[in-house]
Amino acid sequence: MLTNKKIGLFITGGIASYKMAELSRQLIKKGAEVRVVMSQSATEFITPLTMQTLTKNPVLLDTFDEKDPSIVQHIHMADWCDYVVVAPATANVLAKMAHGLADEIVSTTLLAVHCPRLIVPAMNTNMFYNPATQRNINQLKQDGHQVMFPDKGFLAEGYEGVGRLPELTAIVSELEKLVAQNELTQLLKDKKVVISAGGTRERIDPVRYITNDSSGKMGYALAEAAVHLGAKVTLVSTVRNLTVPTGVDIQYVESAQSLFEVMQQALKEHDIAIMTAAVSDYRVKNQVSQKIKKQANQEGLTLDLVENPDILAYLGQHKQPGQIVVGFAAETHNVLEFAKGKLERKKADWIVANDVSRKDAGFSSDHNQVTLLGNDNRVIALEYGTKKELAYQIWQTIMG
Repeated sequence: MLTNKKIGLFITGGIASYKMAELSRQLIKKGAEVRVVMSQSATEFITPLTMQTLTKNPVLLDTFDEKDPSIVQHIHMADWCDYVVVAPATANVLAKMAHGLADEIVSTTLLAVHCPRLIVPAMNTNMFYNPATQRNINQLKQDGHQVMFPDKGFLAEGYEGVGRLPELTAIVSELEKLVAQNELTQLLKDKKVVISAGGTRERIDPVRYITNDSSGKMGYALAEAAVHLGAKVTLVSTVRNLTVPTGVDIQYVESAQSLFEVMQQALKEHDIAIMTAAVSDYRVKNQVSQKIKKQANQEGLTLDLVENPDILAYLGQHKQPGQIVVGFAAETHNVLEFAKGKLERKKADWIVANDVSRKDAGFSSDHNQVTLLGNDNRVIALEYGTKKELAYQIWQTIMG
């Protein structure tokens, strides 16, 4: 999403300024070109040489330091940027941006910027919640700028509070969302989407369970892509080790029964339901509350299993006109044959079929190769790629 994008990183004088070295590296790793503008206060926390070395570009520090007579440097910088990140955005620079002040290099250049900007406030809790700061933030939002809400955590002052700089991965993700919403056709604008992800766990006792190899990565990729395409997204996940995409509402479940209950309700409130979760077909009939101990002379253990609800079939049978239901078919052989049968039995609009026996795709991998089967008899094979790449292609096919 950030490949070949020109990102202007505007650093102001807060303690979180030191984190901008790593933020610039993360943006560059994503394929962006980064140029930096720093206030004099910012240079008290991190040196311009550091930022110049990491970005391979000179750092703007002074409005009147005009080295090239053929340009006006702050206007040239403003024109160069595809997107701007202001981080950490102090209370001071928020006030300047909100009121159009231009009295040093950062505020002067920002006044000339005419591209989308992401503003990342970071400051003391009391400064953040000061009515003047809140008015300034609201004004910036009204002006059409994207303003992140700071994290709650341990502050430089030595106590917990709101005002901590968001995690750098969250800032990058928010920037990617901003880029997507400005450059991609908003196929899902005003749509409400619910996506399930991961493999369900069916408890045997408090320490053992029956599950499968689903990592949840495809579901998370679809959720992130849906946000980028304009949707309001709810992700129902059985896994907790993946980073929740920016802008996604998360709800965690464990068993097939708990997933079924959530998806039942979600169908009433969403336009599109996608079942990427790998749901256990069976659960233990009599789950025990204490760990099962191996007994002397015991030659085995028999578990009585009962069938779980068929969630995809329920969604397909109860969808209303205009709703879209999509299922996934993870198969090891006869992939298209089994997927076609599943499409018909479950009354889904689409089935996304993939061969999980491949070592280079499927469960746990970051890559996949899938084929979409529609209830209008369309069969569309997508080329092998990353799950994030495929997520966009899947959405384009479904909404095409």
